[in-house]
Amino acid sequence: MRKISLIIVHCTATPAGRDVSVNEIDIWHRKRGFNGIGYHYVIGLNGNIELGREIELPGAHTLHFNRYSVGVAYVGGLDAKGRPADTRTPEQRKALLRLLRHLRTLYPQARILGHNDLSQKACPCFNATEEYKDI
Repeated sequence: MRKISLIIVHCTATPAGRDVSVNEIDIWHRKRGFNGIGYHYVIGLNGNIELGREIELPGAHTLHFNRYSVGVAYVGGLDAKGRPADTRTPEQRKALLRLLRHLRTLYPQARILGHNDLSQKACPCFNATEEYKDI
């Protein structure tokens, strides 16, 4: 098993209200040259948590940090005008919290960060480090 020191929260950078499947993200990522979906988990608009890339495999979600991290993405992150925005539905908020708590039981030493903490990106369009600092 990989040594996991980070749990990195992402958004799919898709418009609010547009649901996106793991299969669709897999196609996008393969077109970018990845060997499959880069996220380990994806949370749909209804709060459904889907497995993306197998957890045993390094992700393809945060350059330089994939080998020792888990990538979690919620569907959304853009407002109606295509600007970065926290578009999480109430169901996504609950599911993300539940998933992060579960991952912390599996990887108690892992820090929870937003993608924006590690690169010059708006993703996940909210301050994940602050919001989940007490998990």
